[in-house]
Amino acid sequence: MLWGLIGAYVGADVLFLLAGLYPGHVPIVLSVALHILPPLAFALVHGARIYGWRRILVLAGLYVVVGNVLENLSIATGFPFGHYVFTERMGPKILQVPILLGLAYVGMGYLSWSVARGILRERGGEPSEWRAAVLPVLASVVMTAWDLAMDPIWSTVGRLWIWQQGGGYFGVPASNYVGWLVTNYLIYQLFVLVVLRGRSGTRRENGAESAPASYWRMAVIFYALTGIGNLLLAVPTPRHPVVTDVSGSAWRVSDITLACAVISILVMGGFALCAWVRLGERTPEDERSVSQ
Repeated sequence: MLWGLIGAYVGADVLFLLAGLYPGHVPIVLSVALHILPPLAFALVHGARIYGWRRILVLAGLYVVVGNVLENLSIATGFPFGHYVFTERMGPKILQVPILLGLAYVGMGYLSWSVARGILRERGGEPSEWRAAVLPVLASVVMTAWDLAMDPIWSTVGRLWIWQQGGGYFGVPASNYVGWLVTNYLIYQLFVLVVLRGRSGTRRENGAESAPASYWRMAVIFYALTGIGNLLLAVPTPRHPVVTDVSGSAWRVSDITLACAVISILVMGGFALCAWVRLGERTPEDERSVSQ
C-alpha cells in the first residue's frame, strides 16, 4: 500500500507536467489534489505503525487546526507569514484557507518529521530526551525547505495564492519562511509533548514501537520525490516566459523553475541523502542487540 501511494504521487507529477504542456486540458485543482492526497494517506498509514492511530491522528489534527488558525490569522493581519490571499484555484475553503492546504500540511509535515528522525538515527516510536528537544527544530527546517522549493512556483507562476506586497524571492517575502519555521516548530513541539506523555509504560502500551531502517527509508524516498518533482517544472512549456507579481516586479519563469529545481536537489536532496546514510549506520541499540 505504501509503495502504491508513492507510485500515485509520481503519477501526479506526470499529470502536472501534462497540465503545463497542454494548458486547460487538466484542471489545476485535480493536479493539486493528486499531489496532496497520496502524501496524506502515506502519513496516516506509515505513521500508524509507529505511533498508533490515535497519535498519528493527533499529529494530523495539530496540522489542520494550528495550520488553519495561523494561516487565517496571517491573511487577516499579516502575522506570521505575511500578507496574501488564496485564489479559487485550490478549491473549497475553511474561512479563507483552502481545505487542501491543511491536508498538504499533514502529508509533508510527517515526511519532514521522518527525514529529521532519520538524520538523528531515531528509529523508535518515542524519541529519546535529547532528540525530543532537537527534533522539532530540525524537522521545521526540513519542512521549510520544501516550501522554499515550491512557493514561487505555486504562487508567482501558478497564482494559487497571491502575495499582496510581493517579495524579494521571486515575489515571495522572507516573512513567509519565518512563519513556516515558527508554525512547524509549534506543531512538532506540541506533538513531542503528546508522544512523551506516559513514558513510564512500554512503547507498545504507549502506542509507539520501533521500525527497521528500511521502513523509515520509505518516507525518506517519498520526501526526496517531492523535490525531484520540481525538476519537471523546468521542462519548457507554452506558458508565458515572464510573470509579474502584484508589486510590479517581473520575473522570468525559467529563472524561477531553475532556482526551485536547484534548491530541490541541493537542500531537499541533501536532507534526504543525509537521512538515508544515517539510517544505515548502527545505533547503540543495534550494537547491544548484536552482542546479546
